[in-house]
Amino acid sequence: MQDSIKDSKSFYKAVMVLVIPLALQNLINVGVSATDVIMLGKVGEKVLSAASLAGQIQFIMTLIFFGLTSGASVLIAQYWGRCDVPTIEKILGISIKLTLYISIFFLVVTYIFPAQIMHLLTNDPVVIEEGAKFLKIMCFSYVISALTMVYLNTLRSVENVFISTFVYLVSFIINLALNPILIFGLFGVPAMGIRGSALATVIARIIEFSIVVYYDRKRNKIFKFRFNMLFVKDKQLSSDFVKFSCPVILNELLWGSGVAVIAAILGHLGSAATAANSVAQVVRQLATVVSFGVASATAIMIGKVIGEGKIEVAREYGRRFVKISLIAGVLGAIFLLLARPIVLANLNMSEEAHYYLSKMMLVMSYFVICQAINTTLIVGVFRAGGDTKFGLIIDVGVMWIVSIGVGFLAAFVFKLSVPIVYVILLSDEIIKVPFALWRYKSYKWLRNVTR
Repeated sequence: MQDSIKDSKSFYKAVMVLVIPLALQNLINVGVSATDVIMLGKVGEKVLSAASLAGQIQFIMTLIFFGLTSGASVLIAQYWGRCDVPTIEKILGISIKLTLYISIFFLVVTYIFPAQIMHLLTNDPVVIEEGAKFLKIMCFSYVISALTMVYLNTLRSVENVFISTFVYLVSFIINLALNPILIFGLFGVPAMGIRGSALATVIARIIEFSIVVYYDRKRNKIFKFRFNMLFVKDKQLSSDFVKFSCPVILNELLWGSGVAVIAAILGHLGSAATAANSVAQVVRQLATVVSFGVASATAIMIGKVIGEGKIEVAREYGRRFVKISLIAGVLGAIFLLLARPIVLANLNMSEEAHYYLSKMMLVMSYFVICQAINTTLIVGVFRAGGDTKFGLIIDVGVMWIVSIGVGFLAAFVFKLSVPIVYVILLSDEIIKVPFALWRYKSYKWLRNVTR
């Protein structure tokens, strides 16, 4: 065991094998959003704002599934350390069954009430109308994209990350090719505007799902999905799944809802603030692709060694990943500062939106450092050890009480300027850092949850 701890060369090699494809996947996913922002930005500020706000629905749904699969990965990574594939298959079956229920619910509600949903996010009638058009088409991607995500995240937990990279790369290329054709009406195709962006995404998601089905049937050597896995009857395992997944699902749901509420607060401050935030969020996502890759690699590697019973190795891995997260965060901040003048010079936005975006990107530059540390600890280290409740408590407490509560008052009671409101709305990651580090140093997160 001590040899494993000391062998830093093997450790960092394993980290790179996981982080590079995971970061590339994150980059590809952000690339899809960036493509939409760039192309819809050329159509108009209102259309860009509509797509950004409408995208919050999928964002919330995706976070629910990320929470579900993160909770499942607590078990999967540790059972993978024990080489217990039959139990991993059972966990996959439970995950997919829940995924079907939730994604179908999102599909039905979004299709029936698109305008009402948009009205919750903005009071601009043009943005509401355009966003409703977007949602009426986009909702048909929800079920298949959710199933794809759950399956690929299960593969990640057993250290198979390359198929995800391939799937999302193909999806990105399809989306990149179809977006200009459908949005602007090239090659004789009618110009569809915001509907074209939604349709391009739906087609890309269908192709993603088709690749995953083929891989599962023909290429996956670890496990294969079977319909009888949806009817798993293992009370103890189901109890463990609920125990570890529910706090994470609730955590991600409340965090994602918080992000949507922040977008809604900015949405009610005008389309200039909304458009600026849309761009700022995409640039932030680009700046954090490595950080989120590190967090995912942390969960996989620490979870596996805990499942193998190597507790001291897990402690050392945690210490190393904290250092790596700090480096990733600083690199993200540097990227933001370097990208700021380039982004500002190449977007066709109003003078007011440019001003807001300039300030927002400065705020993001220190935000991403704190986010890198918190994400690696909460999503990576703590969840790998089965400590799924701490993240829920800290996210709900800091984000909803401080960021959103005080931010709401700053925006609508004290009528402070948009940049000051933005600083308050993004204060949660800074406040969480000392609490996350305290939890990490207590080692209360380190538990073997396999049976």
